[in-house]
Amino acid sequence: MNEEKDRDVLRLTVGGDGEYKSVTEALRFAHTRPDVPAVIHIRPGAYHEKPEIWRGNVTLEGEDAATTVITYGDYANDTMPDGGKRGTFRSYTMLVAASNVRLRSLTIENSAGPQEGSGQCIALYAEGDSIVVESCRLLSAQDTLFTGPLPESEIIRGGFTGPTESFPRVNGRQYYLDCYICGTVDFIFGSATAYFKGCTLESILRPGYVTAASTPRGQKYGYVFESCRFIGDLPENTVYLGRPWRNYAKTVILRSYLGGHIRREKWHDWDKEQAHTGSFYAEYKNYGPGASGKSVPWAHTLTDDEAEEYTPEKMGFPDLQDL
Repeated sequence: MNEEKDRDVLRLTVGGDGEYKSVTEALRFAHTRPDVPAVIHIRPGAYHEKPEIWRGNVTLEGEDAATTVITYGDYANDTMPDGGKRGTFRSYTMLVAASNVRLRSLTIENSAGPQEGSGQCIALYAEGDSIVVESCRLLSAQDTLFTGPLPESEIIRGGFTGPTESFPRVNGRQYYLDCYICGTVDFIFGSATAYFKGCTLESILRPGYVTAASTPRGQKYGYVFESCRFIGDLPENTVYLGRPWRNYAKTVILRSYLGGHIRREKWHDWDKEQAHTGSFYAEYKNYGPGASGKSVPWAHTLTDDEAEEYTPEKMGFPDLQDL
């Protein structure tokens, strides 16, 4: 970056000898300068806080995901001061509610995730367009990563209570590169067009479901996993690759390793008969012990030509060299 252009970037440092002690403080200042791209460098350490990004053109970067940890412990079954439950969408550790946001080399953890009875515990709540998450670790149990927007309507009244419940439902593109994401039930869920490249998805603690897409009707792409690893130290044939949070869910897995914990039928319909014709679940050239067996009859095996439709370029993502 040349010096003239570099002067047009707001550069802040958190932790160590930096000018800010918390990520929240640095973001609060960055939000006063929304017209200037902001790069916030986070020194190694554990940051017990709940950062929120409400402006675009922000980059948060750690030095190493193993040593730069943002952690908090809110959970869905927590009782709020008014006597109600916190619910899924207020349980997040980090909120991104903006476009053109980059997260690099960070761990984002919901520490309540593995606790019995905690319910849903979001680590990262990501809603916006052109969100890139690179070399990060997202840690929780149920509902680890929410890829907004929310579906058009809730099934249970009050079920969407949270930071973006009143937002227009605008689809965004999200790119996850070389990330580690772990969880139990529906630990990647939401409506975004999301591309996962070279990621490790680990099922932990107990059998469950890796994904629960809620792709809107008519949206061409939902979740795409390319060259990923689905692993888990769990009993054989106990974890589904996905189930439809809404009837038009789309999830495609290409050239990925499926561990023996993956159920041979791969997908579950969540007892939604309409999902058999409305959803789109597909595989292409996956391998490993979980790749064997016969998938449910309403799932698809892509041809070579069909698989060519699931590239970053076709999906509207930037080339990796541009990230």
